[in-house]
Amino acid sequence: MFLGLRTVIYPAPDLARSKAWFTEILGTAPYFDEPFYVGFNVEGYELALDPEGDPARGPVTFWGVADADVALARLLEAGAEPGSPVADVGDGIRVATVIEAGGSVLGIIENPHFELIPDHSPPRGPGR
Repeated sequence: MFLGLRTVIYPAPDLARSKAWFTEILGTAPYFDEPFYVGFNVEGYELALDPEGDPARGPVTFWGVADADVALARLLEAGAEPGSPVADVGDGIRVATVIEAGGSVLGIIENPHFELIPDHSPPRGPGR
């Protein structure tokens, strides 16, 4: 069902401060920068900041799925509690959340634009 990790959204009540910090750490400016959401592209994956997010709840990780409606139904059938229903967040991207068995928020994202970036990391050797 899961196609792999896609997005992590960090709560950022002080959006300007968080944006400046992540810009410095990542060495790049956000590709999407609005008062309601800031998104960085990190080797094809999304690191996002949400000014409405709750730091007490922590970040929310979104797993890629082929069909958000089917995935949400499967998660609920497996005993997850409803979080947020499937919503189109623009450009054909659809997201939803559930509360998994351990009490954490689990997100799903159907993103027709997602493409893995080829691996440019150095060869892995002993101890890595």
